[in-house]
This record gives sequence, structure tokens and C-alpha cells, in this order.
Amino acid sequence: MHLDNLARIDLNLLVILQVLLEEQSVTRAASRLHLSQSALSKSLNRLRDTLGDPLFHRTAHGLKPTAHAMQLGLKLPDILQGLYQLTQAPSFTPASSNRQFSFAMVESAYETLLPYFIGPLLNNAPNLKLDTYVWMKQSMQALQTGQIDFGISGRDLHPQSDFQIDRLPDGISHKTLFTDKQICLVRENHPIISAVKTGQWDLQIYLEMSHVQVRCEGNDWWALDYHLANLGHRRKLSTTVPDFYGAASVCAHSDLIFTLPSSFARHAKKLYPLVELPLPFEFIPLAYVLLWHSRNNEEPGHKWIRETICKSVAEAFDNDTSSNET
Repeated sequence: MHLDNLARIDLNLLVILQVLLEEQSVTRAASRLHLSQSALSKSLNRLRDTLGDPLFHRTAHGLKPTAHAMQLGLKLPDILQGLYQLTQAPSFTPASSNRQFSFAMVESAYETLLPYFIGPLLNNAPNLKLDTYVWMKQSMQALQTGQIDFGISGRDLHPQSDFQIDRLPDGISHKTLFTDKQICLVRENHPIISAVKTGQWDLQIYLEMSHVQVRCEGNDWWALDYHLANLGHRRKLSTTVPDFYGAASVCAHSDLIFTLPSSFARHAKKLYPLVELPLPFEFIPLAYVLLWHSRNNEEPGHKWIRETICKSVAEAFDNDTSSNET
């Protein structure tokens, strides 16, 4: 390693390169870095001179990275994370830390999981700043590049699923927080309730009903729909909405049936006059998993956050199980 050559490089330029690779727009990158476009353009020119490559080409759709820039983009997140960790104290003291952590979570986790761990985190580390975002298709990539610290997502446990937790992208670690099952909700006095009571509740009747569906990660279909399609069936999705509470409200004010994780159904029934029905056929469980990049496995702050989340959720669901048994 030629340290004298490295000393001539402004390491801040690496941060600028990472943001440019993520945004692929001088305007958006400048806004994110709180710089003028002129200052960012000058930094980009310095980067080009330092690295001996144009790095980006301007197109009608923004900046397109060169092959060399794309190769650098594969290495930069780990390099920058290493540099960041060099600036941190060798230990993490929750009570005095003012660090910032970011989360991306599936929408159902805001009600079913966040309340269980937000208190233990902030009670023990009152100066932390926790930013949460909705889990989207790009969130896994954001975990890989270091744009977010943690993800909480639902993952299908079907052995042939594309969303298996043992098929996560390279570098992504996980811990299963709990497993859940799918159930159905209908409004009070729905005509199907009497049929269920007399044993007339099966797959055929389920398929004949009209359904309300939550759009997850931009998709109208869930794992359940792909499962049914493999069996040659298809649900009648009359309405799709962007969030679980919206779907619960639609369900409460119509004859539509809503299929969802049982953990969220408990919260929906507190707000709306809804009746829970079992799913009338066998279907695989769902796992809620905590996700992070393996580069942070031993980082003290990340480790404390993970351990606190896992312990808090485990205690909460153990208590739920105990109360249900009594």
C-alpha cells in the first residue's frame, strides 16, 4: 500500500461518488449532500482527474455510470462503512449515544412489531435518532449499499419460494423475529358467517367471494395468489389498496373478504367491527425477519440495536402466547 499516494486523495470525494452512484443525478446528489450543483460538479471533475476515468456520461435520463464507476460501486459501501467505523468509539454506550439509525419496514410491522421495541430502544438510549421508511422493492439494495441500517420484512417460508430467507442477496444477514399465519376478516353480520358456522367454508366458497388486497412492494399478488395459481385457481381481487388499515376499513364497510397475517388482524378488530375466520385451506406460514448487512455484524451500536429488537419482540410474543393459553 502506497500511503503517500493515498494521502493526496480527498476521501470526501468517495462519499460524493457513492451518492452520485445512488442518485445518478447531479441535482438530487447536490440536494442530498447540501451542496450547490456548481460545487458538486467541481468535485466530480476532481474525482475524474484523481481516478483517471469519466465515471459518468450525461444522458436524457440523468447520469449513466461507466463500467469503472460500476465496479467501484460494488466496493464503496464496505469501504465507507469501514471508514465510518474508524471514527466511532470502540464501544457503544446507549445512555449517551446520539447516533442515527434507519429502518425500512413492511407496513404491517409498524403496528405489529414497532411498538414492542421502540420503547426499549429509546428508554435505554434517549438520544438516538431513529428514522423509519416503508419497505419497498429498492430497500434490499439500500441495505446492501448502506443507505439504510435495518430492514424488517415478511418472507414466505414455502420451500420453492423466490423469497426464501436462505436465498437473500450476498452480504445480507437475518434473524427471524416470529412466524405468523394467514387468516380472513369479514364485516360483522356478513352472510358468510352463518355458512361458516354450519361447516360450509372451503376453498371453493373462498374463491367465489370478492376480495380486498393490500399492494405490497408494488405487487398486487401475494405469495398466497401464486400458491393458488399453481393449483389452477385465482382469487377475485375486486379492490387493491396501499395499506392494511385501508383494507380493513374497506372490509368493514363492504362484503369483501380480507386475507392477512393474524398478528395484524388483532389490531384491525380493535378499530372496526370485523369477524375473524380461518383460512379454509392449508397454506405455509410467514416469517417476519430482521435484516442487516454482514459488514455490521460486530459493530457495537448495530449489535445492540439488533439484540434489543430481538429480545423485545421475543418477550412480547411469549407474553401474547401465555395470555392466549390462559
